[in-house]
Order: sequence, then C-alpha cells, then structure tokens
Amino acid sequence: MHWQLRLLACILLASNRLTEPDMQEDLRIDDITYTAEKQRTEIILIGFPSDEGVRINGGRTGASKAPDLIRAIFKRLTPHPEFFDEHVSVLRSIHDIGDVDISGNLADDQQKLGNIVESVLASNQIPIIIGGGHETSFGHVLGYHQLQQKISILNWDAHPDVRPLKNGLAHSGSPFRQALDLGPGTVIDYTVAGLQPQHVAREHLEYLNSRKSAWFWADDIDTVAIQGIFQGVTKSTMVSIDMDVVGQAYAPGVSAPTAGGITDRELFEIAYQAGKNKHVRSFDLVEVNPRFDAEMQTVRLAAVALWWFTVGLSKR
Repeated sequence: MHWQLRLLACILLASNRLTEPDMQEDLRIDDITYTAEKQRTEIILIGFPSDEGVRINGGRTGASKAPDLIRAIFKRLTPHPEFFDEHVSVLRSIHDIGDVDISGNLADDQQKLGNIVESVLASNQIPIIIGGGHETSFGHVLGYHQLQQKISILNWDAHPDVRPLKNGLAHSGSPFRQALDLGPGTVIDYTVAGLQPQHVAREHLEYLNSRKSAWFWADDIDTVAIQGIFQGVTKSTMVSIDMDVVGQAYAPGVSAPTAGGITDRELFEIAYQAGKNKHVRSFDLVEVNPRFDAEMQTVRLAAVALWWFTVGLSKR
C-alpha cells in the first residue's frame, strides 16, 4: 500500500512538473520586464509621442502614434534563447515610465524630456527613448546639457538633420544643429552615418565639414563598417537611430522614406553594437510612422531593433 501511495505521489509530482511551468515556457518580455519583481532598475524606457517637429518641417505626421505600438510588439518578444540568463537579467532591470505628457508646444515638450533624461543620467541609469519625430533627439541632448555632461553624438540617418530653425521654431530636421549650437561644453563631436546623397543639401554637408563632424554615405555601410564605427566610440556617447536610414523596402512606415538605405540586418547590427559598447550612455529610436506602415512592418522592425539593443546591453 505504501509503495502504491509513493508511486501515486511520484506520478502527481511528475504531472505537476509538466503542467506547472507552462507559464515559464515561451516567456515573453512582458512576463519579465513588466510583471516580475524587480531586483534593480538600470534602464529607463521613455516614450516621446510628438511629431510636431515633423509638421513644422513639412513632413508626414503620424510618428506620435509609434511609441505605444513599438512597446506592444517589444513586450511580446522572447529573451534571446542562446544568451537567456544574461538577457533576462537586463530585461528585469528595465522600468517603463510611460510617455512624456505632450502639450503640442515643442520647446516645452523637449524641455520635459530633457528634465527626465537629466534625472535618469544623474542616477547612472540608461535612458531608452522611443519617438516620435527626430525632434526627440534635441530633448534627449538637453538632459546632458542640463547635467553639464559632455557627450558625443552618433546618429544613424539618411539626413544630417542640421537644418536651421524655421521662423525661430525647432523641428525634426534641426536637432543636431541645435545640439552643436550648445557648444563644446555639451557636444564634443557629431557623427552621422547612412546619409543618402540625393537627400543631403550641399549647404548641410558644408555645415558638417565646418563643424568638423564625421559623416558616412549609406553605400559605405555594411556589417564591417558598423563594427568599425562603434570601435571608434571611446567617449561617452548618445546614439540615435532614425528609421529612415533603413531602405523603404524594409521600412515603408517612416516620416521620410528613402530608397536604397541600409538593410534590416544592418539595422540590427547597429542596435546590437550600440547596446554592447560600454561608452554608449543613452539611445533613441525615432521616425516610425504607423500611419504609412504596411501591416506594422516598420513598427515590428523598430521593436526588434530595440530588442537587439537590449541583447547588446547583456554583453557589456
């Protein structure tokens, strides 16, 4: 009789082992990041749902809808199966604080973002910012400026985004001219990679040269070049990815689509190398425009790029 009870107990235990961990199988980021008890917070996820700068710049509005959609897809991805423990450790340290409360006054909204970034950096945490238009990046820079921390900027973009203000107003094409105008006390240097010559005005290239900024054409970009650019990142750096750096075939849902940009795989390598490099202090991803997307193709691409950034963080 005792052996029968023991056998029944073993069968029940085995059954429990088969059914109990169902929720632990096929884990998603949502299960880890947003519901698990946190041991620490090292990464702050911030949404900046503004495309006012795109409107001022005469572009296609709609990027303000991107942060929530990118988040939703990111949350449904799984931790990397090959680097599971390291990746889960990073994912557990993410705290999503939601979106900046957008008023529609771009200068005020950028200031709000700057205040948040300043607080995150002061706590020695890593801000990840999901835009929004590329006006996001000037708010991002303001966090360093207010903290009086010097920064290098590495922007992956089909456009240099160094246009002058329009009637005194900032916009999605002006963030890095504004950043450079803050002076060497904030911005040490500026590099933009992935430029499309058919979308770069001669005056803007001359401006980059006058400011001793480094730049690379899209045709120069492959996996080896990406790795080489990040090997040169040896100072505190903020990285920005404008999704129009990716070719329109891969990323149709952006504010300013471009033919002949980089591939999806090159995008993932950029995000991974940015996460992996210990000198990268912050990261933003901008200009996804769901209004013009094809079955969420670009939104998904952005979510996976964000995923690769977190995988890179797990390798630091």
